[in-house]
Amino acid sequence: MIIGVPKEIKDNEHRVGLTPAGATLLTQDGHEVIVQKAAGLGSGLSDEQYLQAGAKIVDSAADVFERAELVVKVKEPQMNEVSMMREGQILFTYLHLAPVPELTKALLGQKISAVAYETIELPDGSLPLLRPMSEVAGRLSVQIGAQYLQRDKGGSGVLLGGVPGVKQGRVTVIGAGIVGMNAIKMAVGLGADVSVFDLSPLRLAYLDDIYGGRITTIVSNPEAVAEEVALSDLLIGAVLVTGARSPRVVTRQMLSEMRPNSVAVDVSVDQGGCFESTKPTTHTNPTYFDSGVLHYCVSNIPGAVSRTSTFALTNVTLPYLRKLAGLGLRKALKDDPALAKGLNVHAGEITQKAVAEAYENFQD
Repeated sequence: MIIGVPKEIKDNEHRVGLTPAGATLLTQDGHEVIVQKAAGLGSGLSDEQYLQAGAKIVDSAADVFERAELVVKVKEPQMNEVSMMREGQILFTYLHLAPVPELTKALLGQKISAVAYETIELPDGSLPLLRPMSEVAGRLSVQIGAQYLQRDKGGSGVLLGGVPGVKQGRVTVIGAGIVGMNAIKMAVGLGADVSVFDLSPLRLAYLDDIYGGRITTIVSNPEAVAEEVALSDLLIGAVLVTGARSPRVVTRQMLSEMRPNSVAVDVSVDQGGCFESTKPTTHTNPTYFDSGVLHYCVSNIPGAVSRTSTFALTNVTLPYLRKLAGLGLRKALKDDPALAKGLNVHAGEITQKAVAEAYENFQD
């Protein structure tokens, strides 16, 4: 199979869909790998490294999309990329289609077979291809939030760890999944006063055992969320419903009760966001104010640490990529139920339930 790796074009997206080590394995499997010129430079990977791995370098994205049978990316294709794709072509990438019906419609129109990293799901309900980027985004959310709390960045001037004689800042994390757990780890490490909300008492009990009373765990309900948000210096949105649009857990009224210039980081923005005030931003223009709160809602947070993210992502995507390339789409999905859950659109039809429901709601 011919596998194509285009250069990512989303704002300040420096990751790449395949490392040279991955290209080596794929060429050893008997496949042809074509990589767009300079696709890996943002992750510190040169064209020469890809050539040494057995890949071929092509000049443009158009060359990749024209020749490749299977396109491997990091982020969802932009509209000009979709227009270059063709019927029956396999796309393997993060898609997050629920909040973007226009992209869903475009992929349907091109009759592309799109397999989304974020909905590949193991029998235990875990999401192996989402996990590493959730780990990165969760850790970065607190690092970024701490930076934007600085007064010179527009924040309220609070140091999360405090200093002797001055109380530490308060961090509230909405959601105790992979993003939330990694955000908690960073916030505790900085010495902040940390609270976490989740719907699962078992998950909260697990976190309580880990941190031995160093965090406050609260079962999520609107009244409790409102009370805690009002006291927070940094609010982290970490809510995920697999494949679906994130529920809006934090209202503008709740945000308006926070200290002016407090900071809200919504990692759920890829799935529509869990704050009522969320709107996607970019690394170029990352923040905005709403309800007196400084919002950071960049939809590709891990792109800021592209080298770490690229290697972490390829570690988990490569085994599935080799299956798709080696067996073909139909047999690969038949043989691996987890991979089958990743198929979001195929032959002009939506094949993922949560995406279908979101798309129907937008049409209504």
